[in-house]
Amino acid sequence: MQRLAAQVAPRLSVIIPTLNAADGLATTLAALPSDAEVIVVDGGSSDATLQVAAAAGAQVLRAPAGRGGQLAAGVVQARAPWMLFLHADTRLDAKAWAALEAFVADGANQDTAAAFGFRLDTRAWQARLLELGVRLRVALLALPYGDQGMLIHRQLYERVGGYRPLPLMEDVDLVQRLGRRRLRILPGVALTSAVRWRRRGWMRQSLLNLHCLALYLTGAPPARIAQIYGR
Repeated sequence: MQRLAAQVAPRLSVIIPTLNAADGLATTLAALPSDAEVIVVDGGSSDATLQVAAAAGAQVLRAPAGRGGQLAAGVVQARAPWMLFLHADTRLDAKAWAALEAFVADGANQDTAAAFGFRLDTRAWQARLLELGVRLRVALLALPYGDQGMLIHRQLYERVGGYRPLPLMEDVDLVQRLGRRRLRILPGVALTSAVRWRRRGWMRQSLLNLHCLALYLTGAPPARIAQIYGR
């Protein structure tokens, strides 16, 4: 994958936080457009994450582990006016990329952030049930998670205070500051690996996610929530 020449100002910077993400990162990077600036911010991987990122032509940064801080570090390095934050095991489908291009091209959208639909890369019936739950969460609470992507113009990002150095729930924290009126769900999906659900168990992982969200919304410290989650 040939990346944008350094002297050309990109329109879109894709920022990906990683920590021992070698297994899914190559697929995520391969799905990105060649004219995007790609920044992988690693939190101290002990696997082949750095080598995978470098081989794909991504810019590699190192930062202390913690997704919020890693994302913020990527923003400092990013050169584009529009930024797309993606998880290392998440990729957008063709419909989502088309919607992103149209959204970015419309100058009226600079005061609005966007996320995408959530889908897991498995045919398991549990995945369809989980996806329904995510749609309900987004519709009722206006709370897309980071595995749905986050597209935002730099001016709006800075206006709301950007990502805070949180070890977990950094996505919910940012979305809450954006508010429902400045958030749109675009057509297409962010396709995410189902590995952690298969590894921990569908019910256990789903209940853990709900528990962590409830703790955060009731004021529990993010560091404590990260311990419970196992990060």
